[in-house]
Amino acid sequence: MKSFRKTKIICTAGPSTSSQEMLMKMYKAGMNAVRLNMSHGTHESHLEVINTVKSINRKVGDSIALILDTQGPEIRTGVLQSDLHISEGDVITVSVRLGDVEESSIHINYEDIINEVQIGEKITVDNGLINLQVLEKDHGTMKCRVIDGGTMKSKRHVNLPGVKVNLPSITDKDKADIEFGVRNKVDYIALSFVREAQDVLELRELLGPDGEGIKIISKIEDQEGVHNVEEIVEASDAVMVARGDLGIEISIEELPDVQRVIVGKCQEKGKRVIVATHLLESMIDNPIPTRAEVTDVSNAVYEEVDALMLSGETTIGKYPIRSIEHLDKIALKAESLTSLQIGKLLVKQDLKQHIAASAVELAESIDAKCLVVITKKGLMAQLTTNCRPAKTPIHAITFDSRIKRQLCLNRAVIGHLMEESEDPEQRIEEAFELLKQKRVLNPGDRVVLVSDVITTAGIDSIQLREIV
Repeated sequence: MKSFRKTKIICTAGPSTSSQEMLMKMYKAGMNAVRLNMSHGTHESHLEVINTVKSINRKVGDSIALILDTQGPEIRTGVLQSDLHISEGDVITVSVRLGDVEESSIHINYEDIINEVQIGEKITVDNGLINLQVLEKDHGTMKCRVIDGGTMKSKRHVNLPGVKVNLPSITDKDKADIEFGVRNKVDYIALSFVREAQDVLELRELLGPDGEGIKIISKIEDQEGVHNVEEIVEASDAVMVARGDLGIEISIEELPDVQRVIVGKCQEKGKRVIVATHLLESMIDNPIPTRAEVTDVSNAVYEEVDALMLSGETTIGKYPIRSIEHLDKIALKAESLTSLQIGKLLVKQDLKQHIAASAVELAESIDAKCLVVITKKGLMAQLTTNCRPAKTPIHAITFDSRIKRQLCLNRAVIGHLMEESEDPEQRIEEAFELLKQKRVLNPGDRVVLVSDVITTAGIDSIQLREIV
């Protein structure tokens, strides 16, 4: 059997990785979840990926989660008649009016930029590659000096570092995309540019009864989100450290500290945490990652994040399968060095969490073959994940295919699906038989069993069992 990797891998589907053949290869290489980036593609193209993943899931037992990632309130440059080459020191016009035909002019699709960006402040274009400083403002236009030049292309992403943008967190496009995700039963929705807990609550309301089972990933991408991180974590099912925009919206030297703070807050609150963007960026063009990228990934694993996410590496990259294979190997190696800290940082110490921590401590102390968690809604699996077992894998048995897929983002958890039996002891025996069939367990193995659904009274229970 392939070595057990605790840290999960999310891959973004793109033009070169949307076929059934490629998605199956990605799964075999180590992919645990597919991300649908709604900033690109159409509902028709995304539906093809959804149906392909569902087809693969029927073959591999619901082992791939589907994540729909909203575009969010993006600010972009307009369409240029041709690429605009600008150099340091040039002065160009930025306009919010369509139809500007000046040779050295760009249009930006955000009218309030004129009022919100002050003279002397910076406008960043194309993920930080081009930077402009505002010199003067007029009705609908700004004169800007080029700080960092380059080739300006159409529809490039714009950031306004330090500026509180007056745009809705969930746009009309996002609402249509969310409805599409609910209709097609995705497992997670990643909400872009979450600035406060209210954004998450608004999404929960939008999901409605039909989307009640979908979990929410909040993407922290600007200074306001960082400032409100505690309340955002509390309101969310998971949080993504989205380092692309975040590294532009805050000072780049602050990014490692902010990542560590967000990861810590998620672990305190018992929420899943994902680190994303630029993990193996050089592998878009190169067959191996840089030494710095390997170190960056390892540091995220040392922090014991739940999942790592690839973007360009698997959408437009030349080496998508190799990227996953490298991420898999780096994570496995880094995990071998993580220390045992049972239940670390857990602030939310309710009774169920104490039971999960006790089960993990027992399993680790007796070198149990694994932890077996029987869970209807995934709660006990979440609580066991929170304890970050150092060496004992968690095998979660559930009766719901969506819960099994959602556990694909839980660190150290391997999900299994079986039919629900009425008799608690029969459930246990069937769970053990399933794990024996999958060659997880053998006669004589010792396991720690934890659940809130294995007794007739519904009381939380920890049991030490020897497999027969």
